[in-house]
Amino acid sequence: MKRIIIIGGLSAGPSAAAKARRENEDAEILLFEKSSNISYATCGIPYALSGVINSRKKLIVVEAELLKNRFNVDMHLEEEVLEILPDAHKIVTSKGEYEYDKLVYAAGAHTFIPPVKNIQIANNWSPCRSLEDYDKVMKEAIPESAKHITVMGAGLIGVEVVENLRELGKEVTLIEGGSQVLPMWEKKFSHFARKTMQEHGIEVITDTFVKEFKVDGGTITEVKVSDTKSVKTDYVLMSVGIRPNTEMLTAKGAEAIGNGALKVNERMETTLPDVYAAGDCASIKNIQTGEHDYLPLGTHSNKGGRTAGQNAAGGSDTFEGGYKTAIIKVFEKTLARTGMNPAFMNQKGIEFKTNLILAGATPGYYPDQKEMIIETYYAPEDGTILGCEIFGEHGVDKRIDVMSTAIYAKLKISDLPKLDLAYAPPFSPAKDPVVVSGYVSSNALNANYSEVSVDELKEIIAKEDKGSYQIVDVRTQGEIAKLGKIEDAIEVPVDALRNNLDKLDKNKTTYVYCAKGLRGYLSFLILQQNGFEKLHNLSGGYTIWNYMN
Repeated sequence: MKRIIIIGGLSAGPSAAAKARRENEDAEILLFEKSSNISYATCGIPYALSGVINSRKKLIVVEAELLKNRFNVDMHLEEEVLEILPDAHKIVTSKGEYEYDKLVYAAGAHTFIPPVKNIQIANNWSPCRSLEDYDKVMKEAIPESAKHITVMGAGLIGVEVVENLRELGKEVTLIEGGSQVLPMWEKKFSHFARKTMQEHGIEVITDTFVKEFKVDGGTITEVKVSDTKSVKTDYVLMSVGIRPNTEMLTAKGAEAIGNGALKVNERMETTLPDVYAAGDCASIKNIQTGEHDYLPLGTHSNKGGRTAGQNAAGGSDTFEGGYKTAIIKVFEKTLARTGMNPAFMNQKGIEFKTNLILAGATPGYYPDQKEMIIETYYAPEDGTILGCEIFGEHGVDKRIDVMSTAIYAKLKISDLPKLDLAYAPPFSPAKDPVVVSGYVSSNALNANYSEVSVDELKEIIAKEDKGSYQIVDVRTQGEIAKLGKIEDAIEVPVDALRNNLDKLDKNKTTYVYCAKGLRGYLSFLILQQNGFEKLHNLSGGYTIWNYMN
């Protein structure tokens, strides 16, 4: 009888166990977990803090009894694995030794705790990743006595925690060592998220590392962020990143990527014989680059665990990998992304073009229409979609999943308008935002059309001779009076443009803009066909300009 040992619970381990049993009824399957909790929703913990998820019990995904009774898994809870002996096909635990034929390593990752001065003598702080963390935070940080909470780290978990603490009425400061919150996103989308948090009363501090905790009798009273600035606080939550738990295998020769995550192939096999790995301890392949990548998301943990379990039980399955599709709720807004972003492509020397649009999630005539901002990145030679980021209030999840599917299928931006997407006024306009993105991006591929981004135009205004260019605002006078305009812009409404060409200088570089981009595009075509050669339309129009200021 084949013996399969699985190390680790949460998502990858139980997924591996269940799939291994479905694949092989005769195998002996043992699962080891050092805690008493076999599988719970780590991603749900921020929402349990605020009561959106209204009980601890709801965080439990799989009970140990279910794995034991339904899948005939020999459960070893509160039994820590101390050593793995790959050559002997054996593990050593806190209670004994066990031989294996196949091993699935799903030991996950742990929260990185930065070396902050005085942290070792402070009590009122915690990570926010495990059920044990949740219990501590609920006891110490959620009661009314803790009025101000400091959250260190502005990744996915940190931002989710910040929102839910604020929903409880807490005063919250978010501190991030990097230059932006949510570093997976392009900087303007990070700015949108930061602005949303600030509108909800969150103090956001970036480019800052916590240097010291001021401690009084074991209690943190202030968080020192610089020589001149401290934040008074009642509790500190840590979410400054995670580190894979892989030392037991790397010490035995298993290969790992830079951050310590185990290298695996598409069968989830490590470089050690008969040893598989899945979850936050393992790398996966980035489908777009072909490189080993670290994408610690629940989706990948479940898929990787399933593949590892099936193969360990004698089956044959592959997990191709991922390409950084992610989504997060930031109060009433949603931020989503998929594929490659500009920072990554610039680092890798990948050429790309960018298109940004504003589009309604529903038709303008339908009540409570909300707009979304979609930025698409694509190859300049043929329009192959490379990445996409979206910010909005309604329908963001639907559109990012369409764009993710398009990336997997290697579609081009010209393919997007061909997609037969669901339409009815409560859900979408007749021209879905994805379709509009395809139309506009296809226009931008035209060698005779050019756009300029907000950042690029800002740099031009700051550095170039004002006599060398002109900025033309083609909105109505009412819009300009209500919302303002770019300084020194010449006001010529698009409907009057043909009759006012003499107000503009054909010899200057001309930047046109409207509210969102469409009227700017139409004005671009009018001017182009009337002899203007050096033309650019402001991507996203004055709406994005205003939002970025």
